[in-house]
Amino acid sequence: MNTLTILPLFLGNIRGMQLVIIIAVILLLFGGKKIPELMRGLGKGINSFKQGLNEAKEEINKPIDTTPDADKPGK
Repeated sequence: MNTLTILPLFLGNIRGMQLVIIIAVILLLFGGKKIPELMRGLGKGINSFKQGLNEAKEEINKPIDTTPDADKPGK
């Protein structure tokens, strides 16, 4: 699912001046120096989540080894 298709679900009917007020409140709460750190952390979190999804997909799509191993003891 694309992020642009999910975004309107979270924002609802926020338009123009309301968005400016929300951004101003965020700037007041976190300050100009903290926002890049927060965004960097958010980006790293999203990146690691995507890597985890890709690893899970690879694990699911990996073929099952049904041949008996010659290395196993007892055979």
